Amino acid sequence: MNYRVCLHKHAVKFMSVQDAETKNRLKGGLGKLKIDPLGSDVKKLKGTKGKQDLYRLRIGDHRVIFSIEDDIVYLLEIIPREHGYKWL
Repeated sequence: MNYRVCLHKHAVKFMSVQDAETKNRLKGGLGKLKIDPLGSDVKKLKGTKGKQDLYRLRIGDHRVIFSIEDDIVYLLEIIPREHGYKWL
């Protein structure tokens, strides 16, 4: 089953300012979400009580935060590893 990936405007903005190598790495990782959003390098985030289930995909030094609803993967945020998850 193929999933559709929808990017939030924050993720689009983050990708637009990255260099070509980083963009290609991120696009490759996001391509994996279309096929199997709960595959390798994906972990369910803890501490999101009362909110939807959020997941994290590790792509090098970046973390992709997303949720899954039916056959749609909602990509909420792309953050550098050192920024952490305090915005949750």
